Amino acid sequence: MGGKRVGLRELSRRAVREEIAEAATALFLERGFEATTVDDIGAAVGMSQRSVFRYFATKEEIVLGHFGLVLDDMLAALRARPADEPVWTSLRRVFDVLPARPEAPGHQHWMAPVHRMVFETPVLLAGYLQKLHRTQEAVVTELTERAASTGAPYAPGDPAPRALTAVAFGCLLAAQRSWLASDGKGSFTDALDRAMATVGPRA
Repeated sequence: MGGKRVGLRELSRRAVREEIAEAATALFLERGFEATTVDDIGAAVGMSQRSVFRYFATKEEIVLGHFGLVLDDMLAALRARPADEPVWTSLRRVFDVLPARPEAPGHQHWMAPVHRMVFETPVLLAGYLQKLHRTQEAVVTELTERAASTGAPYAPGDPAPRALTAVAFGCLLAAQRSWLASDGKGSFTDALDRAMATVGPRA
């Protein structure tokens, strides 16, 4: 019974977080990130500033929290790939957790205006890049462990897994920039495939 109560409590917490995030996003897009205060956000959802901070540690995290969840999904996707699959293929498949059209129904937090706000707001871009960096470090660890499990470990200090990971995530950023340049009208997947094909291993 206790476990069920905890589950319901967590579901309720997630619902409140989503409500806050949606209200905050609307304000950010209307007024600008810097011009919107936590008091403004609290007023929009009938909460005090202190209550908002119970659900989000910082104003930045209201925007970046969703990105963090998606990055966690990327790691889960990598762990699900076959151990003997070419690394570049696995890295490309990791990005399949991202929607082909980030503004599609059900992906409101990935719509073009939110992406643009992140890329154009220094404090948000810094936070996003920090999340990407942490994810890349986890991916490198995963690739290193995977190689060892197949009997073909990387030599100590081999830059290969880190280089491949850095290039793949660089392609992700390039695709996001390209997609934004099209005002979100193009296919994000097409932009990502083109970016990765440009620098990926040749047959």
